[in-house]
Amino acid sequence: MAILVCPLSRVQEQVRTHRPSRVVSLLDPGTHWPDVGQDGIDAHLKIGVHDIAEPQTGCTDPQAHHMHEILDFLRPWDQAAPLLIHCYAGISRSTATAFIAACLHNPDVDEAVLARALRSASPSASPNRRIVALADAALGRQGRMSQAILSIGKGAHWSEIGEAQPFAIAARHG
Repeated sequence: MAILVCPLSRVQEQVRTHRPSRVVSLLDPGTHWPDVGQDGIDAHLKIGVHDIAEPQTGCTDPQAHHMHEILDFLRPWDQAAPLLIHCYAGISRSTATAFIAACLHNPDVDEAVLARALRSASPSASPNRRIVALADAALGRQGRMSQAILSIGKGAHWSEIGEAQPFAIAARHG
């Protein structure tokens, strides 16, 4: 099954088209959460964090407790239906979380292979490095997840493209 990634503006279209069983929303605190309906959706995780890699005054930076919520939500995904992950532009928070989901569900696959699959699926992917580092620590990957993301480089900046095109990566590799 697939891990789907999209911007906020395309969530309802992706839900109608792909009928995911689980949805992860990563948006700035105070942003309106999308209506994903209830038909076929087992659960909708809503994480309110800003897309920042370092703490900033007045912003909610991703923390370890957010990562534990994400991992606890991703673990029981049975892959019978797609997993949909989105953030505002589909470039940073969501691509980091898609990479994390791939790493979690493929514990024996080299992180660099999964990062390259992400890059191949999305030239604009720029996974939030703080979110990846938090997962790397929580999963005991000893820096390999962070290194893999560094190795693929950053995609186009949101100011250049506005938002990413929806894409999918395979849930299972290897």
